[in-house]
Amino acid sequence: MKIHQRHVLMCVGPRCTEDGVRSQAMFELMGRKIDATAGLAVKRTRSHCMLACRNGGPIAVVYPEGSWYHGIDEAALDRIVDEHLLHGREVPELMFHRLGEGDLCAPEQEPQ
Repeated sequence: MKIHQRHVLMCVGPRCTEDGVRSQAMFELMGRKIDATAGLAVKRTRSHCMLACRNGGPIAVVYPEGSWYHGIDEAALDRIVDEHLLHGREVPELMFHRLGEGDLCAPEQEPQ
């Protein structure tokens, strides 16, 4: 196995998007974006339900930081790949949880 700087686990449903179709599409798009970014050594793994889609799916977790992202669409993927995976800066406004710290958004800020 190659050496990886980070590992991304992404939920592909089926609960967070209808039958997991959009989640699977975002997982595949993430792979293309990672592959197209020179110097990026990231392992990605699809996961089934992470039981966190109350915050809006698809959900992705980046390790070793333990950063939980929600509501992932193409624009969010662009930011996560560029800012977090490539440059090591979390994207707090897309996160809802961090390993060891708990929820990051107050209940009144949680998406419906």
